[in-house]
Amino acid sequence: QVQLVESGGGLVRAGDSPILSCAASGRTFSNYAMGWFRQVPGKEREFVAQITWNGAFTYYADSVKGRFTISRDNAKNTVYLQMNRLKPEDTAVYYCAATRSRNYPSADADEYNYWGQGTQVTVSS
Repeated sequence: QVQLVESGGGLVRAGDSPILSCAASGRTFSNYAMGWFRQVPGKEREFVAQITWNGAFTYYADSVKGRFTISRDNAKNTVYLQMNRLKPEDTAVYYCAATRSRNYPSADADEYNYWGQGTQVTVSS
């Protein structure tokens, strides 16, 4: 089992640059590729970004490419999502997730084995 806890969400203004964190515990963190997803009410969970187990490769949804950056610190068992130039349409519950899959990219939520509880990010215009 891997337990994931997100933090860093809240109410922000358009153009702000908050950072989300996801702390992992349980199994060896470096065994897992990590992803960030987001979801708004009434819609399916949407892929945001992925980072491979060693941080060598990252992959982004077109909607956030160039604005968001995913990174990880395996020594701290933590993955981050730096969000820049936020827009109101970025408003969602953001989830981090862990996958044992070695597929790259892994943008399908079904490929992920463990999920955090989510953190709300609300972007005001």
